[in-house]
Amino acid sequence: MGLANIGWSGLVLILVALLLVFGPSKLPEIGRAFGRSLREFKEATRGLAEEATEAAKGEPAPAARVEPIELKAEGVKENVRPEGQAADR
Repeated sequence: MGLANIGWSGLVLILVALLLVFGPSKLPEIGRAFGRSLREFKEATRGLAEEATEAAKGEPAPAARVEPIELKAEGVKENVRPEGQAADR
């Protein structure tokens, strides 16, 4: 549902409830504090978005270097071919 589906009547009901709970003297103070917090949040997210854009424009991240490994079983001789198999296969 979300906040977009509140409508005007729901918004008026919320404002009346806030007015009854906090009183007319505290309501402007609460509104200013909410506005300041919202502004700081927007500035912080804008800063993060700019940093991500700058990082994306920079050098690409180096690819992970994978070193080959050698697997050897104990008791097995290296380069041993089954009988009858040619060496130049």
